[in-house]
Amino acid sequence: QVPLMESGGGSVQAGGSLRLQCAAGEFIGHCMAWFRHALGKGRERVASIDTLGWTPYADDVKGRFTISRDNDKNTLYLQMDNLKPEDTGIYYCAARKVRDCSPFESFYPYWGQGTQVTVSS
Repeated sequence: QVPLMESGGGSVQAGGSLRLQCAAGEFIGHCMAWFRHALGKGRERVASIDTLGWTPYADDVKGRFTISRDNDKNTLYLQMDNLKPEDTGIYYCAARKVRDCSPFESFYPYWGQGTQVTVSS
């Protein structure tokens, strides 16, 4: 198992910002992603990034969230701006060793423990 450790979650008011970070113990693969698990919903991909810099986003976060990675530090980031109450949920870091960044959670074998993000109105 490759350890993934998220940090940076918390509680903010609508319109605020948070920056999530996911530290990996080693290079974990070409595709890394952030998923969100909101109450009453399944786990959905928020954004992903491959080693060539391709960054697909979920429609509801486009223009507000920015995913990035530092391969030298084996770290993944998610900058979240203009947060909305509907962004509330547990955010998970995930990784797979192929470059194809699938939107489906079942394609990702490596997961962190999750970090809670709560946005109040």
